[in-house]
Amino acid sequence: MSFWDRIKLLFKVRTSAELDRMEDPRQVMEYAVHEQEAFLQTVRRGLVDVATAKQQLAQQVKMANARIPRLENLARQAVAIDREDVARMALNRKLTAVYELQCLELELADLEDEERKLFAAEQQIADRVASFRIQKDATSARYTAAETQVKIGETLSGVSGELGELSLALGRAEEKTRQMIARASALDALMAGGSFEPTVLGGEDMVERE
Repeated sequence: MSFWDRIKLLFKVRTSAELDRMEDPRQVMEYAVHEQEAFLQTVRRGLVDVATAKQQLAQQVKMANARIPRLENLARQAVAIDREDVARMALNRKLTAVYELQCLELELADLEDEERKLFAAEQQIADRVASFRIQKDATSARYTAAETQVKIGETLSGVSGELGELSLALGRAEEKTRQMIARASALDALMAGGSFEPTVLGGEDMVERE
């Protein structure tokens, strides 16, 4: 591995570690739930659109069903008055209406099938969103508890270090105090033994010193 390859690898490792520290599982779960809820709303809007289109088609099917008998009646009336041209026209319109009715019924069946699929998908997504919410709450609670424990541990660790340093400082202070007391006691003993008699200056004798 070349020098630059090692530099790139080190940069990737550091970047990955920093991103890992920045990534909060609670935010990730919240985002996942939000996306699932948005998708659920899209499916529900699709259900509303399909239901609306199905209602419109059902109305058209109803109108087509009512139109066919009316055209048949017109054709019979035209034959009764020897208007075969009108009768043929009415029958042609009836055939067209029958064809349109068949197409409308096929479209209506397709919409009903699509509605069933969307309804099943809506139920599955709703269940998944509910499961995600429970998982999010549990993950957030566990992460918060672990984060609190880490903070407490770090605090206690810092306090332990400070207490250790204070103990060392107190030990040194006590040692110096003992040394100072010992030195003072030694000086008192020397002074009591006469080791610190003042030096005679100028050749003074005992009488002059007295």
